[in-house]
Amino acid sequence: MAWEEWEQLKTQAAERHSPRMQLNQYPADQGSSDTRGDLVVGHQDLEAVGKAAHDLFDHFTTYSGHARAASEAAAGGLKGEGFALGGALEHVTERWSEQTKSLLDACAHISNHLRYTKNQHAADDSYIAGTVRGISALDEGFDDRKGH
Repeated sequence: MAWEEWEQLKTQAAERHSPRMQLNQYPADQGSSDTRGDLVVGHQDLEAVGKAAHDLFDHFTTYSGHARAASEAAAGGLKGEGFALGGALEHVTERWSEQTKSLLDACAHISNHLRYTKNQHAADDSYIAGTVRGISALDEGFDDRKGH
């Protein structure tokens, strides 16, 4: 692919970009007093994102490891035979490993955060249910004293 073609494709993609897609914030001037935005996420959605991040972590760990090992072996073989390409491939393999770690860290962070959030919500729900049960028991006690 020629460089000019790549630049043209990038320009076309930027032109097709929907101005409504903003995940980091909701535009302030929308002519409405509604500040909630249009992104709504439920528990099932969050579970799906967490599962996808966990699955990506698992699969990418395996497959990137194979790619790294094969690339390191190829780089070593090429360098051993005196090819300059071996050093270049070794450099690419090092960068690949660094980028792989970054992606895996991000996947783990997403998965762990959503798992923590799910567990925290369950604990909050349990606490609230216990508190409400306690209030209803107090109400019954007051009703008993009044003779109802």
